[in-house]
Amino acid sequence: MRDDKNMFHIVSRLRRVLRPMCLASLCLLCVAAVCMAQDIHVRVSPDSKGTTSSTDDFPTVQMAMDHAPEPGPNGRLYLHIAPGTYRERVWISRLRPRTTLLGMGKDAAEVTITAAQSAKTAGGTFFTATVDVYGDDFQADNLTVENSAGPVGQAVAVSVNSDRAIFKHCRLIGDQDTLFANMGRQFYLNTFIEGGVDFIFGNATAVFERCTLHIIRPGYLTAQSRTSATQTTGYVFSHTTVTADGLNGKPFFLGRPWRAYSRVVFLDSTLPHGLAPAGWAEWKSNAPDLSRVFYAESGSSGPGAEVTQRVPWSHRLTQPEIRPFRTATFLGGTDQWDAEQQAAKLP
Repeated sequence: MRDDKNMFHIVSRLRRVLRPMCLASLCLLCVAAVCMAQDIHVRVSPDSKGTTSSTDDFPTVQMAMDHAPEPGPNGRLYLHIAPGTYRERVWISRLRPRTTLLGMGKDAAEVTITAAQSAKTAGGTFFTATVDVYGDDFQADNLTVENSAGPVGQAVAVSVNSDRAIFKHCRLIGDQDTLFANMGRQFYLNTFIEGGVDFIFGNATAVFERCTLHIIRPGYLTAQSRTSATQTTGYVFSHTTVTADGLNGKPFFLGRPWRAYSRVVFLDSTLPHGLAPAGWAEWKSNAPDLSRVFYAESGSSGPGAEVTQRVPWSHRLTQPEIRPFRTATFLGGTDQWDAEQQAAKLP
C-alpha cells in the first residue's frame, strides 16, 4: 500500500514538472510555424526617403530587392509599388524566390519600370533586360515593364528564367525580343505584350491566357526554341487577341522556329488582317527539318483565321489533341502546379 502511495506522489510530481515544459514546447512550435510562413511587405515609391538601411520603404525597386528583410522559409516578399516611372534595371536573383511585384496604380500603365539597353549597347541580347527574373515562384501584377530602345535590334524588356512564374494584368513593351520566356513554367494572364520581331522567344513551358499580342511592324510574334522532342516546353496561346499596326501593307507571321523542335499552339484566338495566309515562316538562316517543328491552331477567329493556305507543316488540332495543351495539364508538372488557382489569389 505504501509503495502505491509513493508511486502516486512521484507521478503527480512529474506531471507538475512536465506540464509547463509541454506547454512551452507547444508555444515554441507555434512560433516556429508562424515564422516559417512569415510574409514581408515593403513599399516602393518615387517619394520615399528610404535608404539601404531601411526595412519597409524604398525609392527604387532594385533597392527594395537588395535590402528588404528575408521572409520566413515559406513566406513571400511583396513589393507594393506606388504609381510612377522607375528608370532602372531590376534583377530578381535565385536567392529571392517567392517575390511579388504589385503595382498600386489604377491600371498597369501607372507603374512603369523602364530602361533602354540593346544588344549593341550592352554587349549582347542576354544583357539587355529591363527586368531579369531568376527567383522561382515570381509574380507580377498590374504594372508595365518596358525596353524603350526602339527598333535598334535585340532589346529585352523582361527575361524570365523562373519556375512557376505568373504575370497578371501587366504590360510588356518593346520592339525586337520583348519577352525572353526562356526557362521553367510560366503563366501570363490578361497581359498585353507588344513588339515587332520575335518578340516572345525562348524555351519556357508557357501559357498565355486571354492576353493581347500587339505587333508594331512586319515581323514574327514568336521564336520558340525547344531543342528535342522529349522536352515538355513550348508556348500555348489560349483565347488570345492579336492586333497589328505599322505593317504598311506587309504581312506578319505567328512565329518562326528558332530551334529544331520549336512548338507553338494557338487555341480559340482572334487573328487580324495583316497575318500572312501561310501563318508561319521558316527561319531562313537557320532552317531546321520542318517535320520536327510543331505549330498548330484550333478555333481561330477573325480576319486572319482562314487556315486553307497555312504552311503544310502546320497542324489543325482536333478536340482530343487539344487536351495536353490546356493550362492545368501543360503547366502541371510533377508537382501538379495549379497556375490558374495561384493567379486568382492576385488582385
